[in-house]
Order: sequence, then C-alpha cells, then structure tokens
Amino acid sequence: MQPSQLRSLTTESRNPNTMQISQVDPLEILQMINEEDMKVAQAVHHVLPQVKTASDLAYESITSGGRLIYIGAGTSGRIGVMDAVECPPTYSISPESIVGIMAGGDSAFSHAAEGVEDKEEAGKQDLEHIHLTSKDTVVGIAASGRTPYIIGALTYATSIGAKTVALSCNEQAEMSDLADCAIEVVVGPEAITGSTRMKAATAHKMILNMLSTSVMVRQGKVYENLMVDVKVSNHKLKERAITIIQHVTNASYDQATKALETADLEVKTAIVMLQTKTDKKTAKDLLNQTNGHIDKAILRHQS
Repeated sequence: MQPSQLRSLTTESRNPNTMQISQVDPLEILQMINEEDMKVAQAVHHVLPQVKTASDLAYESITSGGRLIYIGAGTSGRIGVMDAVECPPTYSISPESIVGIMAGGDSAFSHAAEGVEDKEEAGKQDLEHIHLTSKDTVVGIAASGRTPYIIGALTYATSIGAKTVALSCNEQAEMSDLADCAIEVVVGPEAITGSTRMKAATAHKMILNMLSTSVMVRQGKVYENLMVDVKVSNHKLKERAITIIQHVTNASYDQATKALETADLEVKTAIVMLQTKTDKKTAKDLLNQTNGHIDKAILRHQS
C-alpha cells in the first residue's frame, strides 16, 4: 500500500472532535476520549451478523476437534493472546483449543517488535509452527486491514483449507477479500490520530470476547449465566464455584461445598448430583451422554 493510500484509511484519519485535545484541561481530555469510546459499542452492534458467522465457524472447528486461532501484530496480537489465555481457567478447556499468536513471538507481548508485521512469510511460518490444519479457524486481526503479516497468515490458512476470519476497522479492507468471513468494525478516527490501541483495539477486544464466549456457551460451559466449567484452582475460585452451585440448586453452603469436593471440584458434576439426587459416577455419565450440557443431563435423568 502506498503512503497516500495508508493516509486515506479511516483508522489513520484525523478526528475533528479532538483537534483541541492538547490545549484543554485534564478533565476535558478524558471527556473527549470517553465520548469517542461511547461510539465503539454501536459500531460493534452493526457487525453482529458477521460476528455470528465467525462464531459458527469457530464452534464448528472446536466441536470437530480443531482450534480457534487468533493471529495479529502489536496491539492486535496482544488482544488475541489475552482472550486465548483467559479461556482455559474460565471454562476448563485445553490451552490448545483457543490459541493466540502474535508477530515476534511471546517476547513481543511486553517488548514491541514492530518490524515483523511487514513480513508476509512470517505469518505463514507462525501458523506452520503450530501445525495448522483444515479443522482450524484462523482469525486474522489488524486495525488497518492491510498488515502483511496477517495477509500472509490468512493466505496460507486458506491454502490448506482452514476456515478464516478477517477482523479489521476499515471498510473494504485488503485482507477482507482473503477470508471466509470479513468483520469490518468501523469505529471512526481515533481520538489521537492513528493510535489504534484506543477505539479500534477496544472494538476488537469486545468482538473476541463475544466470539469465544458464544462458542463456550454453545458448548455447555455456561448454565443460565453462570460459568459452570470454571477451573477451581485457588480459594477465590472455590468460593465462586460454591456460590454457583448454591445459585442453581438452592443448596446450603455446607451442602454445596460437600458436593463440590465429592465431585472432584467439578461444578457441573456437583450441580447434576444435587439436582438429580444421584452419585458422582451417575452425574458424570449423564454429562458425558449430553456433551456436558447440564439442562440436557437433568432431562435425560428425568426421562
């Protein structure tokens, strides 16, 4: 892309609402930024149909033994990594199920490695390194929609039959044409020109949160609005797990605690035990027969 084309991108244009941000007092600075941030959720609302398509692709991948893979450079990469690493403790999934890759490797998360994003081959190589397969879904993330590293990754993913999603913040983004699903969430010019770690990054974080969460809900890892597959790895999470069991079953604190401990600290097993008045083995069998869905497990027992 030529410099003139880069400057024409919405994400690189100047915001008329913040032209005086360097001349105002601190509270006005914050108000200007806040007013721009309030536009982000509406921009995300406009692309919900595309996010739903991406969710379908990711759900299909994970259900069939594949993976959801986020790949990005700079802030985009960091957001993908954050969403990926937070899913295993929240939903007790394998760290290999949702993977975050950023240009420059793990060290680039805390120390910028900006030059790597200009190399298409690096995007391909990073996907080769994790042995990408046709079962996987790859979400390429780039505010500009034209980062070479992401273009290389999406091109390679398509070539081996993986499902692909292009997530950007510009209309008619270059990488949109390379993906099965294009999400162009146009948040408008940044409060600070070109600082896409602000509105663009906020929009992308919202979308990745929605994407991974919707897949986990569909997999039975949420019951009502409770994270019933939470990994009980410390005291705080054990107390949260007990509270979840109480919310669902109306058990006392002591009953919920005993059920959780009997169920090997598995919240879903404890809930099914209490709701069906069965033992641990029966509860686990019911959950296995219904792919981990609590409501279906209880109905199966009742039938």
